[in-house]
Amino acid sequence: MKNGHPPMLEVKNLKVKYGNIEALKKIDFEVYQGEIISLIGCNGAGKSTTLRTISGLLKPVAGSIRFFNLEISKLKPHLIVERGLVQSPEGRGIFANLTVLENLEVGAYTRKDSKEIIQQDLEHVFTLFPRIKERLKQVAGTLSGGEQQMLAISRSLMAKPKLLLLDEPSLGLAPQIVEVIFQIIKKINQEGVTILLVEQNAHQALSVSHRGYVVETGEIVLTGEGKSLLKDPKVKEAYLGG
Repeated sequence: MKNGHPPMLEVKNLKVKYGNIEALKKIDFEVYQGEIISLIGCNGAGKSTTLRTISGLLKPVAGSIRFFNLEISKLKPHLIVERGLVQSPEGRGIFANLTVLENLEVGAYTRKDSKEIIQQDLEHVFTLFPRIKERLKQVAGTLSGGEQQMLAISRSLMAKPKLLLLDEPSLGLAPQIVEVIFQIIKKINQEGVTILLVEQNAHQALSVSHRGYVVETGEIVLTGEGKSLLKDPKVKEAYLGG
């Protein structure tokens, strides 16, 4: 509980295996409404596995995932999306052969809203990402890396998330594009979307996060406020280049 409110997302004792390999040994964390929460850690620590399990793409061997106090660990991915938990995957996962507009329409596929409301949300996405509006008829696979990342986030927003999972949004992008992406992440959060962020750029992630969790070999080893973790000697040495 925080200020008398239960968490929006509660992950307890989560364990996941790939065959005989234990990918997640014991993951425990909470996300409260309105927060940006970061999971940071080295490659292979289990960060993306955690997001994929929350999204229903992987099934845990133990533990629970509660979203608005409903157990979702056995739900199919599209049912999880319908409840307002939406992931923008690592590697962007856009439909390269579809146009930008078609990708955005796919994002809204599970919604029952009227065309007018979906059109309003589309217009709102254009205010966040003006460049996407300029590329609507372009085939998505021909966009630059930064534009593809903008499209991936935009498509996720079209699913009307209450909680948005972002997996490595800065991966492979030029520093100036990374700055733009993180500014937009902050803006999306200020507009009422709670965000769970997996990011190798630990400095950027913790700078925008209310709280962070450090993941090592499938376990949470440290937690704290984003600004506190930025100053933590262990975090500095391991993830912030000294």
